[in-house]
Amino acid sequence: MDPINLNELDPSFKTEVSQEMGGAGIQACYTCRSCTAVCPVAGVNEHYDPRKIIRKTLLGMKDDVLKDEYIWFCSSCYACHEVCPQEVKFTDVIIAIKNLACRAGHTPQGLSITKAILKNHGRLYEVTDFENEKREKLGLPRIIEQPDDFDKLLPTTEE
Repeated sequence: MDPINLNELDPSFKTEVSQEMGGAGIQACYTCRSCTAVCPVAGVNEHYDPRKIIRKTLLGMKDDVLKDEYIWFCSSCYACHEVCPQEVKFTDVIIAIKNLACRAGHTPQGLSITKAILKNHGRLYEVTDFENEKREKLGLPRIIEQPDDFDKLLPTTEE
């Protein structure tokens, strides 16, 4: 890990995470490493370490955490929750961190692509004449894309 520049730390970041839905337990963590020991992702990817994500958050390394591609690796299996002596609920904390990352504009490419597809088609795939012809043969109604519904349900910000 690179040296920490104290001028880049945000001491309020841990509070910001703890105030996010699911993030309340983060400040109870004393980085015992139980979460990492039981994590199936950490077992197959030596770079993924839930303890490091929490530690960076507690230190106030906001930019590093929100831009870290590894925050998206959590499989949401909740194994960490079962072994944490402090009941930190890391899976919920990482969801809170992901929400903050999204609001800050730090989303993985796949999520950005998914968002664009939803915005353009109102669903996760484009419905073409081919699909509608198959539906008609089965006696099903045509699907009419309504991308405006996406904007009504999930207003987006400009990227």
